[in-house]
Amino acid sequence: WYHDNLTRHAAEALLLSNGQDGSYLLRKSNERGDLYSLSVRGKDSVKHFHVEHTGTSFKFGFNEFSSLKELVMHFANQPLIGSETGTLIVLKHPYPRKVEEPSIYESVRVHTAMQTGRTESDLVPNAPSLGTKEGYLIKQGKIVKNWKTRWFTLHRNELKYFKDQTATEPIRALDLTECSAVQFDYSQERVNCFCLVFPLRTYYLCAKTGIEADEWIKILRWKLAQIRKQLEQRNTALDS
Repeated sequence: WYHDNLTRHAAEALLLSNGQDGSYLLRKSNERGDLYSLSVRGKDSVKHFHVEHTGTSFKFGFNEFSSLKELVMHFANQPLIGSETGTLIVLKHPYPRKVEEPSIYESVRVHTAMQTGRTESDLVPNAPSLGTKEGYLIKQGKIVKNWKTRWFTLHRNELKYFKDQTATEPIRALDLTECSAVQFDYSQERVNCFCLVFPLRTYYLCAKTGIEADEWIKILRWKLAQIRKQLEQRNTALDS
């Protein structure tokens, strides 16, 4: 969960877009060479705290650690931190460096969450994906088979669609864990169409271009593959 030269702004963007309450990462401070910054998400904001390297130890608040191992062990125990402003946050979810990304995206360096545990060996490689996408698609209605343009957002395992890009409340949020297939569709009179198959309904969507439709299909299929992989891992763990 050490990010080296990650900037303050980038740390805030990462934790707000892909973190949760208690997510944190460590990075070099922009202020001095002997300082590190611990960036922590608490609800809807990110706080930053100094970790000072004295040359022989690491100081964090009233605590002092003689080695990096001691520092890591401290964070593995999910400490409660506070500040002069009254902020109280439990450090729950460190982010490791790598997370799987769909091939249509540039690779990124991020950190992942730690399972509940007491040692550094509890750090696990599974992180929520940063693979997200948004844009306008034309959707076929459920009852009246007319076509309307809607704004779609894909984040984690949810595909939401809104009346337009300015709307704050989605018309519907589709849970991709319930989706069985995503594929090109040639049954419509329109071009660049694809469909998402759910138990109770198949959603028909069309993009402006074939390239855009292909991108949506690729990332949605990648999401479904990740969901299946996580389910298999969970079942294997239960069996063992």
